[in-house]
Amino acid sequence: MAKPEWLTIKPVSTERYGEIKQTISSLGLHTVCAEAHCPNITECWGSGTATFMVLGGLCTRGCTFCAVSKSAHGDGVDQLEPEKLARVIGRWRLPYVVITSVCRDDLEDQGAGHFARCVKSIKAASPETVVEVLIPDFRGDSSCLKTIVDSGPDVIGHNIETVERLSPGIRDRRAGYRQSLSVLGTVKRLDRTRYTKSAMMLGLGESDEEVLQAMEDLRGSGVDFLAIGQYLRPSQHHAELVEYVPPEKFTYFRERALGMGFLYAAAGPFVRSSYRAGEFFAAEMVKRGRQPTS
Repeated sequence: MAKPEWLTIKPVSTERYGEIKQTISSLGLHTVCAEAHCPNITECWGSGTATFMVLGGLCTRGCTFCAVSKSAHGDGVDQLEPEKLARVIGRWRLPYVVITSVCRDDLEDQGAGHFARCVKSIKAASPETVVEVLIPDFRGDSSCLKTIVDSGPDVIGHNIETVERLSPGIRDRRAGYRQSLSVLGTVKRLDRTRYTKSAMMLGLGESDEEVLQAMEDLRGSGVDFLAIGQYLRPSQHHAELVEYVPPEKFTYFRERALGMGFLYAAAGPFVRSSYRAGEFFAAEMVKRGRQPTS
């Protein structure tokens, strides 16, 4: 299937990109930008933003859409990672950072405690930085979710990934559409003042009606921010790409999302859950003290 012209990435300055890449490499840190082959990597790194991936580079889940390396057991946990992150973020003076992780089903607390320490270290070192976390589902464990909420991130994201019908073939069997909705709903029950966020991929064979239903389900779970992007197949071994969705369809879904009550919606071929425009908007929402939805 030939790529349409709207999927051409415009070249950007790479001077800042090289600086960030060197810093990350020297400290042994991971970013989802590189591990997941994000198409926005040069744009984001070139402007001095990045999404950090903690708890190593090996995921214990087998989702068929994802380019991150997989293993039954993850990497050893770097106990100095929270301090390293705080050091990097302070050096770059980032106003908004996203911290995500691989799934760590092999750890007793699935990595929730380490995730929380990372958030606290960043907040202590850089109080003005708005911190978003993009978390795994922790198999729906409410104690893990409470650990995350109590660590004080400003935005808590968890991706639903796709519509309900396609979820079993796209996501690991330990994940699930309803479980993800429950995770997002639990975060809101634990703290209704916390902003929540989710993301979906299009092009996997979903219908418009299914996408709209998923959006309604997310709003029903109190989700504030939504990102919708094009699925780009990492390799021939990953889930099949069914179609390239035209830009006007993304515009349609964005408008419908705003009409449903999402505080912010980003939709477009290259939009990902960690998307700069959405991050800047969320930062302003947090700083102005606008209340999340209920």
